Amino acid sequence: MSTGRLLAVVDIDGVVADVRHRLHHLQGRKDWDAFFAAAAEDAVHPEGAAIVSALSPKYDIVFLTGRPERLRVATQRWLDGHGFDGHELVMRPEGDRRPAAIVKVERLAELAERQTIAIVVDDDPQVLGAAHAAGHQTFTADWERKPPGPESALHRAQEVDGRT
Repeated sequence: MSTGRLLAVVDIDGVVADVRHRLHHLQGRKDWDAFFAAAAEDAVHPEGAAIVSALSPKYDIVFLTGRPERLRVATQRWLDGHGFDGHELVMRPEGDRRPAAIVKVERLAELAERQTIAIVVDDDPQVLGAAHAAGHQTFTADWERKPPGPESALHRAQEVDGRT
Protein backbone atom coordinates (compact mmCIF):
# COMPACT_ATOMS: atom_id res chain seq x y z
CA MET A 1 0.00 0.00 0.00
CA SER A 2 2.84 2.37 -0.81
CA THR A 3 2.00 5.95 -1.69
CA GLY A 4 5.41 6.54 -3.20
CA ARG A 5 6.38 8.61 -0.17
CA LEU A 6 8.89 7.63 2.48
CA LEU A 7 7.83 6.54 5.98
CA ALA A 8 8.36 8.36 9.25
CA VAL A 9 7.93 5.84 12.07
CA VAL A 10 6.94 7.42 15.38
CA ASP A 11 6.60 5.85 18.84
CA ILE A 12 3.61 6.77 21.00
CA ASP A 13 4.44 6.45 24.72
CA GLY A 14 6.92 9.13 25.74
CA VAL A 15 6.89 10.68 22.27
CA VAL A 16 3.37 11.89 21.49
CA ALA A 17 1.72 10.62 24.71
CA ASP A 18 2.88 11.75 28.14
CA VAL A 19 2.99 8.58 30.27
CA ARG A 20 4.50 10.04 33.43
CA HIS A 21 1.18 10.12 35.31
CA ARG A 22 0.84 6.33 35.07
CA LEU A 23 4.41 5.14 35.67
CA HIS A 24 3.68 4.54 39.36
CA HIS A 25 1.75 1.43 38.26
CA LEU A 26 5.08 -0.13 37.20
CA GLN A 27 6.91 0.41 40.46
CA GLY A 28 7.03 -2.39 42.99
CA ARG A 29 4.28 -4.88 42.19
CA LYS A 30 3.37 -4.07 38.59
CA ASP A 31 -0.28 -3.46 37.78
CA TRP A 32 -0.34 -3.75 33.99
CA ASP A 33 -4.11 -3.45 33.72
CA ALA A 34 -4.07 -0.13 35.61
CA PHE A 35 -1.03 1.09 33.67
CA PHE A 36 -2.71 0.51 30.32
CA ALA A 37 -6.17 1.65 31.48
CA ALA A 38 -4.68 5.00 32.51
CA ALA A 39 -3.35 5.54 28.97
CA ALA A 40 -6.71 7.03 28.02
CA GLU A 41 -5.80 9.99 30.26
CA ASP A 42 -2.39 10.64 28.67
CA ALA A 43 -1.79 14.24 27.73
CA VAL A 44 -0.28 15.05 24.34
CA HIS A 45 3.37 16.03 24.27
CA PRO A 46 3.44 19.29 22.29
CA GLU A 47 6.93 18.41 21.05
CA GLY A 48 5.72 15.05 19.74
CA ALA A 49 2.70 16.65 18.09
CA ALA A 50 5.02 19.20 16.46
CA ILE A 51 7.25 16.41 15.11
CA VAL A 52 4.28 14.58 13.58
CA SER A 53 2.95 17.84 12.16
CA ALA A 54 6.33 18.68 10.63
CA LEU A 55 6.83 15.20 9.15
CA SER A 56 3.34 14.50 7.83
CA PRO A 57 3.40 16.82 4.78
CA LYS A 58 6.42 14.96 3.38
CA TYR A 59 6.20 11.45 4.85
CA ASP A 60 3.60 8.78 5.53
CA ILE A 61 3.38 8.51 9.32
CA VAL A 62 3.30 5.09 10.98
CA PHE A 63 2.87 4.90 14.73
CA LEU A 64 4.94 1.94 16.00
CA THR A 65 4.23 1.19 19.64
CA GLY A 66 5.26 -1.45 22.12
CA ARG A 67 1.69 -1.58 23.41
CA PRO A 68 0.13 -5.01 22.94
CA GLU A 69 -2.33 -5.60 20.11
CA ARG A 70 -5.23 -6.05 22.55
CA LEU A 71 -5.05 -2.29 23.19
CA ARG A 72 -5.59 -1.36 19.53
CA VAL A 73 -9.09 0.09 19.97
CA ALA A 74 -8.15 2.22 22.99
CA THR A 75 -4.89 3.35 21.37
CA GLN A 76 -6.60 4.25 18.09
CA ARG A 77 -9.29 6.11 20.02
CA TRP A 78 -6.60 8.14 21.84
CA LEU A 79 -4.76 8.90 18.59
CA ASP A 80 -7.96 9.93 16.82
CA GLY A 81 -9.11 12.02 19.77
CA HIS A 82 -5.86 13.97 19.84
CA GLY A 83 -5.57 14.79 16.16
CA PHE A 84 -3.36 11.88 15.12
CA ASP A 85 -6.03 10.16 13.04
CA GLY A 86 -5.45 8.86 9.53
CA HIS A 87 -2.09 7.26 10.26
CA GLU A 88 -1.23 3.58 10.35
CA LEU A 89 -0.85 1.95 13.77
CA VAL A 90 1.54 -0.97 14.25
CA MET A 91 1.49 -2.70 17.64
CA ARG A 92 3.31 -5.43 19.55
CA PRO A 93 1.89 -8.86 18.72
CA GLU A 94 -0.23 -10.22 21.57
CA GLY A 95 1.81 -12.38 23.95
CA ASP A 96 5.17 -11.17 22.58
CA ARG A 97 7.22 -10.28 25.66
CA ARG A 98 10.58 -9.79 23.98
CA PRO A 99 12.41 -6.49 24.54
CA ALA A 100 10.98 -3.51 22.66
CA ALA A 101 14.21 -3.08 20.69
CA ILE A 102 13.88 -6.56 19.21
CA VAL A 103 10.16 -6.33 18.49
CA LYS A 104 10.35 -2.87 16.97
CA VAL A 105 13.32 -3.65 14.71
CA GLU A 106 11.42 -6.67 13.39
CA ARG A 107 8.38 -4.50 12.71
CA LEU A 108 10.62 -1.91 11.03
CA ALA A 109 11.95 -4.62 8.73
CA GLU A 110 8.38 -5.57 7.81
CA LEU A 111 7.51 -1.94 7.08
CA ALA A 112 10.69 -1.48 5.03
CA GLU A 113 9.71 -4.37 2.76
CA ARG A 114 6.87 -2.27 1.36
CA GLN A 115 8.13 1.30 1.78
CA THR A 116 11.42 3.04 2.50
CA ILE A 117 11.78 4.31 6.06
CA ALA A 118 13.21 7.82 6.25
CA ILE A 119 13.31 8.24 10.01
CA VAL A 120 12.44 6.50 13.29
CA VAL A 121 11.39 8.71 16.22
CA ASP A 122 11.51 7.06 19.65
CA ASP A 123 12.44 7.86 23.25
CA ASP A 124 14.00 4.50 24.13
CA PRO A 125 17.79 4.55 23.67
CA GLN A 126 17.90 0.79 23.10
CA VAL A 127 15.22 0.95 20.40
CA LEU A 128 17.05 3.84 18.77
CA GLY A 129 20.38 1.98 18.94
CA ALA A 130 18.89 -1.16 17.44
CA ALA A 131 17.10 0.83 14.71
CA HIS A 132 20.32 2.68 13.88
CA ALA A 133 22.26 -0.60 13.79
CA ALA A 134 19.64 -1.92 11.35
CA GLY A 135 20.41 1.01 9.05
CA HIS A 136 17.65 3.45 9.94
CA GLN A 137 18.08 7.17 10.56
CA THR A 138 16.83 7.97 14.05
CA PHE A 139 15.64 10.96 16.02
CA THR A 140 15.69 10.94 19.82
CA ALA A 141 12.53 12.15 21.52
CA ASP A 142 14.06 13.39 24.76
CA TRP A 143 11.39 15.78 26.01
CA GLU A 144 9.70 13.49 28.54
CA ARG A 145 11.76 13.88 31.68
CA LYS A 146 11.03 11.08 34.10
CA PRO A 147 12.05 10.84 37.74
CA PRO A 148 14.76 8.16 38.25
CA GLY A 149 12.42 5.58 39.82
CA PRO A 150 9.70 5.64 37.18
CA GLU A 151 12.21 5.85 34.34
CA SER A 152 13.80 2.65 35.60
CA ALA A 153 10.35 1.08 35.86
CA LEU A 154 9.46 1.97 32.27
CA HIS A 155 12.86 0.86 30.99
CA ARG A 156 12.45 -2.49 32.74
CA ALA A 157 8.92 -2.81 31.33
CA GLN A 158 10.13 -2.16 27.78
CA GLU A 159 13.44 -3.98 27.70
CA VAL A 160 13.24 -6.70 30.34
CA ASP A 161 9.57 -7.51 30.85
CA GLY A 162 8.68 -6.88 27.19
CA ARG A 163 5.40 -5.29 28.13
CA THR A 164 5.27 -1.91 26.40
